[in-house]
Amino acid sequence: MQLASRLPHVGTTIFSTMSALAAQHGAVNLGQGFPDFDCDPALPQAVTQAMQNGHNQYPPMPGVLPLRRAIASKIEALHGHAYSVDSEITVTAGATQAILTIILAVVHPGDEVIVLEPCYDSYVPNIELAGGVAVRVPLTPHQGGSSVPTAAFQPDFERIAAAITPRTRALLINSPHNPSSTVWSAAQMRQLEDLLAPTGVLLISDEVYEHMVFDGQQHHSVAHYPGLAQRAFIVSSFGKTYHVTGWKVGFVAAPAALMAEFRKVHQFNVFTVNTPMQHALASYMADAAPYLSLPTFYQRKRDLFRAGLAGTAFKLLPCAGSYFQCVDYDGLKVPERHLNESDFCRWLTSEIGVAAIPLSAFYGNGFNQQVVRFCFAKQDQTLTQALDRLSAL
Repeated sequence: MQLASRLPHVGTTIFSTMSALAAQHGAVNLGQGFPDFDCDPALPQAVTQAMQNGHNQYPPMPGVLPLRRAIASKIEALHGHAYSVDSEITVTAGATQAILTIILAVVHPGDEVIVLEPCYDSYVPNIELAGGVAVRVPLTPHQGGSSVPTAAFQPDFERIAAAITPRTRALLINSPHNPSSTVWSAAQMRQLEDLLAPTGVLLISDEVYEHMVFDGQQHHSVAHYPGLAQRAFIVSSFGKTYHVTGWKVGFVAAPAALMAEFRKVHQFNVFTVNTPMQHALASYMADAAPYLSLPTFYQRKRDLFRAGLAGTAFKLLPCAGSYFQCVDYDGLKVPERHLNESDFCRWLTSEIGVAAIPLSAFYGNGFNQQVVRFCFAKQDQTLTQALDRLSAL
């Protein structure tokens, strides 16, 4: 039977491909972005307790009330914006489902959605499934050479402004950024606020790495900027924050009118999210220490990994947030440095025994900058093993 594909240009994701190659060659997998260490034992214990307490049936469609209250309290405490627990917060089956649901709710056939490349690989297929048109605007590219410019992968507001047309429905941003590890500044958020002020463009803000910001910097949530918050869907992920990516639980915060449209799609998409896990997360969030300590936790891993990489010929790009480290491999003394990013990652996995992700996979045209991405959300022994193998370079 011949089917007309809804996504004719989409194949197996680079993350699945590199993870399979890593398993085949016994490589240390620093490709796909998930921890290889356990979460706080109190979390699964709280899930068990919730099940034993009888929380095993369908929860309310927007999410259990204690969890929505905890989310609202956290956002208000951190960013000063009060969201209604009844009409402005919805618990989702992870951030990926949240973003797809947002796009299906607000994007109509022919609408344009601006994405800033490099970007997470689900964004453009989500737009295409809604019948929308993805308008790709590049962040400032990395420049090779003797030094690494700090301006790499920053938003180019002139190009963003030029991309806005009467058909622009939404702009999708991500900070802290996957894959480049950049973090938007307060000045950039205010510049975005000014840029969008005279438009009707909606904002989708992917903030799943919100608690992974380093060197004393601050995460500037869209929630903190009234001109942005009034037009924005904010997405975050408990999986990233609490080291439980397999739980696939996240949330969306948005003004009531936007959330009403979101929930229309959400109820026919997943309807509800795992009940005992929601109750467990609600009780666990009573203590803010786990997420407030996350910058210190991951900065130590970042510094350990960067110190090890400093002994190689890799050129380290800045890492201000998230749990990814990008490197430029042009300075290596091996012939393989001339390979494109995808082929280099395959070589690195099969011959050196460490899996990485090519940055070109986050661009629609496979733009090659000789930069690859490592994930350092790993046990120290995993990072040390990878560094031992990379030391040959």
